Amino acid sequence: MAALIKYPEPLVFGLDIGTRSIVGTVGYREGSQFNIVAQCVKYHDTRAMLDGQIHDISKVGEEIIYVKDALEKQLSGRKLKEVCIAAAGRVLKTSVGKGYYEFSENTVVNQEYIHSLELIGVEEAHEQMAKENETDVKFFCVGYTVIKYYLNGYEISNLEGHKAHNIGADVLATFLPEEVVDGLYAAVSLAGLEISNMTLEPIAAIQVAIPESYRLLNIALIDVGAGTSDISITKDGSIIGYGMLPKAGDEITDVLVKEFLVEFATAEKIKMIGTKKKSLSYKDIMGISHKITPQEVYDKTEAVVEEITRKISEKIVKLNGDKPVSAAFVVGGGGKIPGFTEKLAEYLELPKERVALRGEEVLGFVNIFVEGVKKDPLLVTPIGICLNFFDQKNRFIFLHVNGERVKLYDNDKLTVFDAALAYGLSNEEVFPKRGADLHYTLNGKKKFSRGNQGEAASILLNGKEVGMNHLVQAGDEISITLSTRGEDASAVLGEVADLTSMISFIVNDKTVSCPRYASVNGRLESEFYQVNDGDVIEILNYYTLSQLMQFMDIEAPHEVFVNGARGNADTKIYENFNVAWIDREEIYIGDRFVSEEKESEQNDTKEQEEPEQKPDPGRNIEVVVNGTPITLMGKSNYVFVDIFDKYDFDLKSVKGTKLVQSIDGNAAQHFSPLYNGAVVEIYWKE
Repeated sequence: MAALIKYPEPLVFGLDIGTRSIVGTVGYREGSQFNIVAQCVKYHDTRAMLDGQIHDISKVGEEIIYVKDALEKQLSGRKLKEVCIAAAGRVLKTSVGKGYYEFSENTVVNQEYIHSLELIGVEEAHEQMAKENETDVKFFCVGYTVIKYYLNGYEISNLEGHKAHNIGADVLATFLPEEVVDGLYAAVSLAGLEISNMTLEPIAAIQVAIPESYRLLNIALIDVGAGTSDISITKDGSIIGYGMLPKAGDEITDVLVKEFLVEFATAEKIKMIGTKKKSLSYKDIMGISHKITPQEVYDKTEAVVEEITRKISEKIVKLNGDKPVSAAFVVGGGGKIPGFTEKLAEYLELPKERVALRGEEVLGFVNIFVEGVKKDPLLVTPIGICLNFFDQKNRFIFLHVNGERVKLYDNDKLTVFDAALAYGLSNEEVFPKRGADLHYTLNGKKKFSRGNQGEAASILLNGKEVGMNHLVQAGDEISITLSTRGEDASAVLGEVADLTSMISFIVNDKTVSCPRYASVNGRLESEFYQVNDGDVIEILNYYTLSQLMQFMDIEAPHEVFVNGARGNADTKIYENFNVAWIDREEIYIGDRFVSEEKESEQNDTKEQEEPEQKPDPGRNIEVVVNGTPITLMGKSNYVFVDIFDKYDFDLKSVKGTKLVQSIDGNAAQHFSPLYNGAVVEIYWKE
């Protein structure tokens, strides 16, 4: 037996379990180079896999054993125990979630906040994916990429260290159904292997075909396998979309099977006829020999190639935001069909040179030390599977959440939050929730009161209290007490509106101070009114006459004057307005004889010439106002303010420092009695 060769460690075993074949690759990384030391391809004897999905676990397990044994022989007997695999894009679901987090105050963003933000985006992506697919199938998140970060609503490349009121992220998350993962694990387990790392076929392919430096460009990568065509889109340094079509090389092979009446394996050989060959001989199922030229093969397959490339181009444009890409790379055996890239360029409306088959030119960093194996587009995905091992050791682990066994796709940074989501808790159940805000309008401006913050989830990890972002590992025991929702915001009117200040009026020459009123949705409410969402509140800077009478607890007088003008129940009274009312009989009787004595003393002749003026219901009197004679009619007695019924004088506009009012040269008040012949003056004094 040959001695075991000492290979540099780690020696990575990658297995590409495809629809048409299983490709095993073993190699090691040395600096920037990847060295392949063993390679084996096993074509399926039966249709054990369809469109990238395992249908016969037992049969696929046997074929993995075959590949494993062949590789171990090439490695001089070294046993392979761990393997890296990739899941096909056929069952891949993607969705973009928008993570958003708002701080109660300006806060410096650290890595914990960023990680929490990304997980919120993953959760939203998961919810979005579930709504779009409406299925009972349980999906696992197998990876995510942040497309963009946002700081206070503006796009930014790195959040860490910045102060923020709010942060956001657009997160592209990828999901696989549980049965797909379980099927892969079962088939690999039959071969006595353990999965050390798992990725997705489009991720593995893009790792080789589109280096990081190319991802600033808007490029599409199409991995055309046998059963599926997996699509990845890059832009601005990120992978912005993944997609899949269940149309690929087998569609073309099936056409040849029917056209030439041959077995599937024979049709595969016919499909791969090269342009350099003049003809190819084959036997149909009847045993009859035939010869066929490359042109005849192209003629038979042209229609299906057109259909596949058209659908791929439509999918690319959709994934790229309904916009064309700048270029496209094709890998995989299905893409080697002559005319494939030309047709794809035509449907993408790109120059032919911008749609190219990627193979040997992207494998410059790869050294192959296996006889008979050449650099080829077929190797892009298997090599990518191996290389993915060095970037992330992904596998599934098991732990317990609240006593229930949970499976997680391990990416070396799993947290309690990941376990909570896998257990079935929603984002709302693991993070504290703030109660509903109370929104209202105050004096024309929109206001709100914050709801109260709830209690965060209580978490015990193996008996110790930890946070939601604490890392977890296989076998951990997690106990989660759900977070709570805070109380909704509530407030009474006196808490949101300042009703403590007073408003003052001059009432019958005395200052009366009144508390301010507030109107809610057009109705007067007290300070104890419970504010409701959407209320329109206005702090009033006036009283109506009826409100003033009610506050003073008096019966409304028959005649009330506001700043000298007659008012009614709805007349508005503002700060320092003058309000007055009289009982005409009392004023007349109380002042009558004083007035008469004054007249007698001043002018005895006048007393002899004119009869005594006595109250007479409905009598008329004549007075002179600012030199203008006016007649007052229809009342039994008259007071000073009655002149405003006949004499136009603006009391509302202040035109001086003092309002002068006099009767026969003597100062007068609003309700000073008026008699026939009185000389009245009223004017603003500067």
